[in-house]
Amino acid sequence: MKFVIAGKNIDVTQGLKTAVEDKIGKLEKYFNPDTEVHVTLSVEKERQKIEVTIPVKGSIIRSEQVSNDMYVSIDLVEEIIERQLKKYKNKLVDQQQAAGFFKQEFIDKDYMDEEEIKIIRSKKFDIKPMYPEDACIQMELLGHSFFVFCNAETDQVNVVYKRKGNTYGLIEPEV
Repeated sequence: MKFVIAGKNIDVTQGLKTAVEDKIGKLEKYFNPDTEVHVTLSVEKERQKIEVTIPVKGSIIRSEQVSNDMYVSIDLVEEIIERQLKKYKNKLVDQQQAAGFFKQEFIDKDYMDEEEIKIIRSKKFDIKPMYPEDACIQMELLGHSFFVFCNAETDQVNVVYKRKGNTYGLIEPEV
């Protein structure tokens, strides 16, 4: 695995670099040696955050963990990514499209679905044209963490969602 390690508001010391490479390096049993792993370490007040992104064909494997100790965050992020890999293995290597990124042993091994994805409820509703700010208000009134709407400015289906720190995000289709 090839590591690309960056720091925001933190000097990436040799100790941190070694900890990242050792811990995330445990995932090497799943990936080919030329797989790139992008790691960003950041500090905001007492929050020690690590973001790990592993691009594979057609997908991105990503996890972000925060704690008050960077080494704890590094441990947590490795566990989460390993769980994601086992859970979504069949989808990731479906029809061998992304199989070139993974080792054959990982592709051949069957993992039990810890939590199979099941849709337990389906809803239908009218999508009314509105502005993103109005959609955020509607989302808050409903007590949801996201809201699907027709953007009155673009006439396209968009999604607003609640982010950490009481901020909002907007998802728009790429044309």
